[in-house]
Amino acid sequence: MTDRTLTVTLLPRTPAVNVLRVTGELDHHTAPDLREALEAAPLVAGGALVLDLSSLTYCDSTGITVLISAYHRAAGAGSAFVIAGLNDDLKRVFGIIGLDQVFTFHPSVEDAVSAQRS
Repeated sequence: MTDRTLTVTLLPRTPAVNVLRVTGELDHHTAPDLREALEAAPLVAGGALVLDLSSLTYCDSTGITVLISAYHRAAGAGSAFVIAGLNDDLKRVFGIIGLDQVFTFHPSVEDAVSAQRS
C-alpha cells in the first residue's frame, strides 16, 4: 500500500484574495484534510479563494466532491473560487465531467490573482 499524502498551505495574497496551495494526492483518504482547510479559509465578499493545484498529482471523485462543495461555499459568501495550475491530465478529466463549465481555470497563481484585480 502506498502512503498517500496531501499538504495544504494557506498563502494570503491580499486582504480579499487568499491562495491555498495543494500538494500531493487528493483521494478518499486525504480529502478530509482539504475539506478542513477549505472550510477554514477566509472568504471575502467580492474577493477570491485561489486553489493552487500545480502540485496536485491525483484527484479522485471524492476530491472533486470537496472542490464542488468549496465552490458552493465561496459562491454563497459572494467570493470567487478559482483554480490555478491544474496539470493537463487533470484538466482533461475536469473537462470530461463538465467542471470546466463550473470552475474558472488559470495557468498560474499569478494569473489567477491578477484576474481578480481586473
